[in-house]
Amino acid sequence: MRKLITTALLLITIPTELMADDRDAIVGIIDDIRVGWEQADGKPFRKHFLDFDGARYIESGGQNVGLTDLIEHHVEPEGDALKLELEFDNPQIHVEGDFAWAIFDTEVRGTVYKTGRKIHNRGFETIVLRKIDGQWKVLHTHSSGRPVKDK
Repeated sequence: MRKLITTALLLITIPTELMADDRDAIVGIIDDIRVGWEQADGKPFRKHFLDFDGARYIESGGQNVGLTDLIEHHVEPEGDALKLELEFDNPQIHVEGDFAWAIFDTEVRGTVYKTGRKIHNRGFETIVLRKIDGQWKVLHTHSSGRPVKDK
C-alpha cells in the first residue's frame, strides 16, 4: 500500500514540476522579448523564435513576414526612431504537450526622437510556442493596443 501511495504521489507531482518549469521558461522568453524591443536588439528574437518559411508576426493590423523581416524592418529600426518602455504583465500560459500559448497585457510608452511625440498604448499580446529539442520556440505573435486616453 505504501508503495502504491508513493507511486501515485510521484505521478501527481511530476507533471506539476514540468508545468512549473515550462511556465518559468515561457515567462523568461516573454521578458527577453520585452527587453529586445526596448533595446532594439534582434538577439533575443533570434534566440527564442523559430525561423521558418511562412512565419508571420502581427501587430496592430500590420505584419512582418519571417524573422529577418521582423528584426531588420521593425525591432532594430525602432531604436533609431523612438525610445520605448514596455510592460508585459499578467501572463496566462497554457501548455498542451509540445505546444503552448501565452496571452499577456501590454503597455507601451514611447517618445519619438524627431518630434518628441509621446506614445502610450495598452493592449494584449498572444504568442504561440512549440517545444523543440526541449526548448520553447515562438512560432507566431499577435499584438494589438489602443492609445490610452487622458482623463
